[in-house]
Amino acid sequence: MIVPASDVRVILSTAGSPEEGERIARSLVEQKLAACVNLVPKITSVYRWEGKVETANEVLLLIKTSAGLLDLTESALRAAHSYEIPEVLVLSPESGHAEYIDWLLQSVKEPE
Repeated sequence: MIVPASDVRVILSTAGSPEEGERIARSLVEQKLAACVNLVPKITSVYRWEGKVETANEVLLLIKTSAGLLDLTESALRAAHSYEIPEVLVLSPESGHAEYIDWLLQSVKEPE
C-alpha cells in the first residue's frame, strides 16, 4: 500500500571515489543516521568551480533518512567528506510503500 512519506528525506550527495562513497555510506548507516545509502558509480559531473568549468568522475550517494535527522546527517556527511563544499540536496518524497517507509524510519535513530 502507498502511504504519505512526510517524515522521509532523501539526500543527494557525490563523492570523488567509490572508496570515499562507501566509507561515507557505512559511517552514516553505522551511526543510524541513514537507513540505506545507494552508491551509483561512474557518474560524470560538469560544474563551475572557482570561475572555471570542471569535469569530474564521481559516485552519487542516495542517502535515506528521516526529517528529524537532517541536521545531524548533514554534519556527519560534511565531517566525513573530502570536498570543501560537499553536495547536500534534500528531497522530500511525497509517498512510498508503507512497509519500506516503516523499515526506513525504524532503522534510523531519532534524536532524543
